[in-house]
Amino acid sequence: MSAIDPYPQTESRPARGRIHIRGLRWWIAALLLLATLISYIDRLTLSILAPTICNELHLSNLQYAGINVWFLLAYSLGQTLFGKLQDRLGTKWGLFIAMSVWSVAEMLHAAVRSLGGLGLVRFILGAGEGGHWPAAIKGVAEWFPANQRALAMGIVNTGATLGSTIAPPLIVWLQLSFGWRATFILTGLLGFVWLAVWLFCFHLPGCHPWIQTHELELIQSGTFAKEASSADRSWIALLRNRKVMSIVLARLLGDPVWWLYLVWLPLYLSRAHNLDLKEIGFSVWIPFLFADIGALTGGWFSGWLIRHGRQPVRARFIAIVFAATLTPAGAFVFAVPSEIAAIALISLVLFAFQFWINNVQTLVTDLFPNRIVASVSGLSGTGAGIGAMIFTLGTGWVVDRFGYAPILILSGLLIPVATVALMGLLFRANDLKSVTQS
Repeated sequence: MSAIDPYPQTESRPARGRIHIRGLRWWIAALLLLATLISYIDRLTLSILAPTICNELHLSNLQYAGINVWFLLAYSLGQTLFGKLQDRLGTKWGLFIAMSVWSVAEMLHAAVRSLGGLGLVRFILGAGEGGHWPAAIKGVAEWFPANQRALAMGIVNTGATLGSTIAPPLIVWLQLSFGWRATFILTGLLGFVWLAVWLFCFHLPGCHPWIQTHELELIQSGTFAKEASSADRSWIALLRNRKVMSIVLARLLGDPVWWLYLVWLPLYLSRAHNLDLKEIGFSVWIPFLFADIGALTGGWFSGWLIRHGRQPVRARFIAIVFAATLTPAGAFVFAVPSEIAAIALISLVLFAFQFWINNVQTLVTDLFPNRIVASVSGLSGTGAGIGAMIFTLGTGWVVDRFGYAPILILSGLLIPVATVALMGLLFRANDLKSVTQS
């Protein structure tokens, strides 16, 4: 295997500046965390305000599901398109374009007056947000050695769960103080504040004037992978790659669990347990707090295994299998009588999901060179979006007719099935040696 030069020819290597920041890579991870947090506040604004907006616009469960499907459709396509774009333009400008699009779309929600208008702005929001994860995963691959990538991804993923934790009380307070339309404008403005910081602070490691020499050497020492030819970077070639398809399939099957609670939890608590908007604001954040813990714990755990001699891919799989044994708890959410017990079970599921997804996403950086990380991440994100889109639309149809029980039971099985599919494709006998040595 040969070392990859992670610094494209389009960005020069300036002389070191007078300012040197210790542990600069962790500050970059924190900046990506904030991007994730903002993206989740923006997408959750509709979910938290769903009881109010559905009543005002007279939306059924199926219509509400359809609105979310428009988001997911654009989100799915956006991940693949932005993934390819970011591998060409680089992380900095790829993420800049993506967040600019979704922040404008978030603010446009304030002008919505109809079901069609809401579907349109959700589609634009989804297209922009589709550019976030390919850039975040690529940024982690560029800035971290292998034994720290899962922890760095855990930090970035914490933005999703932290955003999901902060969003309910924040959005409820904004809605009660200023109304739901002003809430969308205020949350959309967060992205433009972040973009100013991003443009000033982000550069690749070899081009960053604030990086210390020993940190750059550490990053470069962990940037090893098989080189990819230009042919290997085409979508057709990637879709024919068994390793790529294993991750795409796992995301397609597993990610609907996250989206189930992200989209439906406020409505579920409102309609199944009769909670009002204030009670939802005070309780919905709890499962996402446990998801935060799962993201960080999952990243730390596989990194700990690598430091104690495990191959990176095997370390990720140990973590993935452990998390998969916990997620069937979701099948029992409908059966518990109180909202406290339901939230406790949901908290366990979201802890396990983030433990699981953090290591699945990090597999991309273990198996593929930096030059195609965003493209592979984008394809896997498209798979995730397709699965979430099908499951979300199906949830609306099933809930209108049979209630939440069938959906919750099915959701408890998805992560174990996704894990079996991932292992089945990656660990076929003729691939085992190459995978574990990647």
